[in-house]
Amino acid sequence: GTGMFAMTFTEYVLQLFVDSSAYDKIVTHSRIRARKEGPNVCALQQVEGTKKKYFSTCRNWYKKSICGKKAEVLYECCPGYMKLDGMKGCPAVAPIENVYDTLGLVKAETTQRYSDMSKLRQEIESTGTFTVFAPSNEAWDELNPVTALEDNVNIELFNALHYHTVNHRLMTKDMKNGMTVTSMYNDQAIFINHYPNGVVTVNCARIIHGNQIATNGVVHVIDRVIRSVTGTIKDYLEIELSLNAVFIAGVMDKLGQPGQFTMFAPTNEAFDKLTPGFMETLVTYHLLNSVQCAEAIMAGSVYETEEGSTIEIGCDGDSLTVNGIKMVLKKDIVTSNGVIHLIDQVLIPDSAKEVRELVGKSQSTFGDLVSEMGLTSSLSSDTQYTLLAPLNAVFTDEVMADDEYLRIILQNHMLKLKISLSMLFNGQLLETLSGQLLRVFIYRTAVCIESACMVRGSKEGMNGALHVMTSLIKPADKTAFELLDADGNFKIFLSLMETAGLEDLLKQNGSYTIFAPTDEAFEALGLVYFWGFFLFPPKENNSIRVNSVEIPKSDLMATNGVVHVVKNVLYPADLPVGRQDLLLVLQKLIKYIEIKFVSGFTYAEIPLTFISRLPETETVIIEEKQPSIKTVTTVIEGKPSIKQVTRVIKPAGSKVVAEVDQSTKTVTRVIGRQPSMSKVTRIIGGNSMEGVAPKFRKTNSQASRQNGRCM
Repeated sequence: GTGMFAMTFTEYVLQLFVDSSAYDKIVTHSRIRARKEGPNVCALQQVEGTKKKYFSTCRNWYKKSICGKKAEVLYECCPGYMKLDGMKGCPAVAPIENVYDTLGLVKAETTQRYSDMSKLRQEIESTGTFTVFAPSNEAWDELNPVTALEDNVNIELFNALHYHTVNHRLMTKDMKNGMTVTSMYNDQAIFINHYPNGVVTVNCARIIHGNQIATNGVVHVIDRVIRSVTGTIKDYLEIELSLNAVFIAGVMDKLGQPGQFTMFAPTNEAFDKLTPGFMETLVTYHLLNSVQCAEAIMAGSVYETEEGSTIEIGCDGDSLTVNGIKMVLKKDIVTSNGVIHLIDQVLIPDSAKEVRELVGKSQSTFGDLVSEMGLTSSLSSDTQYTLLAPLNAVFTDEVMADDEYLRIILQNHMLKLKISLSMLFNGQLLETLSGQLLRVFIYRTAVCIESACMVRGSKEGMNGALHVMTSLIKPADKTAFELLDADGNFKIFLSLMETAGLEDLLKQNGSYTIFAPTDEAFEALGLVYFWGFFLFPPKENNSIRVNSVEIPKSDLMATNGVVHVVKNVLYPADLPVGRQDLLLVLQKLIKYIEIKFVSGFTYAEIPLTFISRLPETETVIIEEKQPSIKTVTTVIEGKPSIKQVTRVIKPAGSKVVAEVDQSTKTVTRVIGRQPSMSKVTRIIGGNSMEGVAPKFRKTNSQASRQNGRCM
């Protein structure tokens, strides 16, 4: 029957016109979000207090807002479907009618009534193919005055409706950004824009219900009545606005040519506020090489200007904003080569501002304090400098309590010369206006100066640059040793470092990262086991975990690196040993380290070679009593002025006697394996090597076994 034919035809047409355009994708996402509501239901967002509804982007959906205003979720039938009594969702395919009847189906009753009054009805009920961009009932209500059209239905109203009509079917998938289609009113052009966020505009009117298929075409409901467009941006500026001639002189030729432009045109009153001679450099900052209709803006987005820098176009409720400021007096003045938004302020690019003028609201405390402390004298317009502007929240009462300390802090955030973000590199030294040197650390996801890292918002002005910092910059004035010693909670750690001969490492120049366990961490072990970590270069602390141990405190910057305080002593994830009896003993003694048996596994000691001193050498001969095995061991030792411990580990089946000079106590470690083969063992020591936790390397046999696995 007819109903079955209608359903089959509709499903066929819907399938035929499915495409991956931005509008279709956003409708698909809306359908997915509403899948629990039943078949063919779409989720929309409606701006609170208005009738404006959107198939919204993920960004707006998860923020639950549009243009900064709260948006509530609505569930409606997706285009082309309808409800049935007693059934969940929208299981029925909407009936296919001619274009005139379809206007009633999509609740565009005013457009349908005007079509009847103006004799357009006969045309869109007849054979042929049409696309009607039908203004919603609310759009007609907002038209002032609408009575003029109703009083002259045969000419004015008929022509207005003809301008909303195209004589072929045009689905949203066919509407490409920047395309022009010909209307049925004197072949006047209609200007289409299709945006990445799924918004499709027709002369900047937004399609709010698209792709309602008819037997002889398609209907799209739009949110305003559109007017025919004549003239370019240049024509409008010259005739309608009479804008400042100096301002527009540099771009008038371009604005008279075909293109896709957006012009933010200041009023003449806005120009009167400027310093004379300043405006010539500003005009291209007001021009975009793309059309940005107000209805396509659902959240702030950054666009490049003709001048080369960027501006942010956003919205606050129904108001369009530029760089976060409500300044648009009149929006969406459509021309043949773009759109004009009339603004009450002149836009000034960062490149035309002094660096001090780049300080934003989130750094205003820093800007105010620089002025109050009398530091602006060194920040003149003819001096190049860079400001490292901390966020307002870092200026606590403690920081503000001491004026002299505050002055020093502020001076640490003022650099000589213009240092843009692209000029920074790891290890770079930056000189402040007071002569202090600051270190730069470049990480995968952060750029930091000392322990303060930058956040998004760097700017470049006419005489320098500004970078926004997360915290105050406090240059290091102590070595890692001095920091830990002054703290008083690292006595065991420092004692072990001294015993191990590594104390100089904490004092010497370098770029180290040190994970320092507190005394409490060592005491919790019962049996002290020490395993040190030194990394190059220093690492940013951002919820660091090392061997699953969380780093609880922020970075402690030292002149030779950075110290992270850890609550637990670090140790290897597992410790392999090559003898079962030793394994049992160690497991009883050590509770905090995982130990596993690996057959034939042995260790050879590797020296720490980056300490800035060289040991003297001495040879010690080890005699083996069993003549079938010979082991030659060379021990390299430092000056025997510090007590050392001798440890001899005897492999099964061999007897080892160590003979050394009894005038000193010397560390000698001999490590052997099963006496099935001869070997040469090299043991290397140095001054104060007592208690050093050795770095290990695997024996050839162990390495070969691992090489047989997939790594």
